[in-house]
Amino acid sequence: MKKVFDDPTIRNMEIKVKPYDCMADKEPGFGIRVHPTGTLTFFYQYKIDGQRRFMTLGNYPKMKLKEARELYHAEQSKVKALRRGSADGVDPVLDKKRKQEQRIAEEAARSQLLSVSELVREYVDRHAKKFKRSWREDERLLNKEVVAKWGKRKAADVTKRDVTLLLEGIVDRGAPAMSNQVLKIVRKMFNFAVERDILKHTPCTGVKALAPNTRRERNLSESEIRTLWGSMQSAGISDGIERALKLVLVTAQRPGEVAGMHTSEIDGHWWTIPAERAKNGKEQRVYLTNTALELIESQIESVKLSRELPPEEKYTGYIFPCPHKKKKQAMDSHALPVAVRRNIAWPLTDADGNPLYKKDGKPATENKLKVEKFTPHDLRRTAATFMGGMGFMDEIIDAVLNHVKQGIIRTYNRHGYDKEKQQALEAWERKLLSIISGTEGKVIPIQRKSAA
Repeated sequence: MKKVFDDPTIRNMEIKVKPYDCMADKEPGFGIRVHPTGTLTFFYQYKIDGQRRFMTLGNYPKMKLKEARELYHAEQSKVKALRRGSADGVDPVLDKKRKQEQRIAEEAARSQLLSVSELVREYVDRHAKKFKRSWREDERLLNKEVVAKWGKRKAADVTKRDVTLLLEGIVDRGAPAMSNQVLKIVRKMFNFAVERDILKHTPCTGVKALAPNTRRERNLSESEIRTLWGSMQSAGISDGIERALKLVLVTAQRPGEVAGMHTSEIDGHWWTIPAERAKNGKEQRVYLTNTALELIESQIESVKLSRELPPEEKYTGYIFPCPHKKKKQAMDSHALPVAVRRNIAWPLTDADGNPLYKKDGKPATENKLKVEKFTPHDLRRTAATFMGGMGFMDEIIDAVLNHVKQGIIRTYNRHGYDKEKQQALEAWERKLLSIISGTEGKVIPIQRKSAA
């Protein structure tokens, strides 16, 4: 079958149950293969020394007819030159195969020279940033735990034993859960390298987590809440971090979402967390109680004071800004858990500032927060637990927490629960204030501070 190729002719080619070829009239060897799926593929076929060659040029309409025709003529000129015995002559199919083999060989050589540091960068840029909202955490952990130890080593030289020793070192310093997280990310990175043919195998095969993956169930008791609320005043944390931690407890929202709060997200008593900032990609409306608003207003006053802004000027920007005044960005979400961990094990020093040690040789520490080990996320869980104890249904608590609905209810129940969320958070505020004050129903003022 031969036809004069133009766009209307190509678009109207008949689709059959079997693939067939349609050749261009007066353009020898230039054709289109019509697949049963409807895919249209430009090709160039020719003979060299009696051997038939078939070269795919591209699929229509992604490759335009003009582009396909230009490529056809370019490859045809190479074949004609080869037949004449010209030095410019090339067999396009064999040349393409040779270039592909050369590329594979170069990639293999490159993979043998690729450093771990370079692999980390490629993984973050080409995978984590594209597919993971938490890519910054991947990047941070890889730089801290992997690049710091293996950075200059060749990625191809990393062994299963190396991975095990890395994890054991993290466990030995008292961070077993962190070792599991590092294994998860390192395994993903090396799998990425194998999938992209950067490496031939992953050193994580057969490596198991060194610590049990226990479900997080920590929530603070009433006495712990009262102690923590007061102890933060004298702990080694900034006033901004203190207010952020209190807001996590008051609003029951994720620490990272609180840390990234912006004035543009707040309208009266409602805080709208945009979908791009929410962990589950779902916009969230949060009712701000009077206590929450007082914390926010106090923080804004602190920010204005630290940045020497006029008191009467309306502040627009991040409520918990990065401490580096030249950077127009929010506080790093890791600032909250880092501050909590550091204050739970605050290093003790002598009068000259030298570290003190216990009898077993371990550094002497003090718990400045005066409660057992917890994370900022546990404050969110604590609020949810108390709301449950006050009789609020799981659907309402899930709405407060911005948990994704499950099953058929996810499809059919579009109710936003704004009224119910307000009732739950106001009830939790009353309970929280009674816990802090130690007397039922007594509301204490939020202390205002001068530094952000």
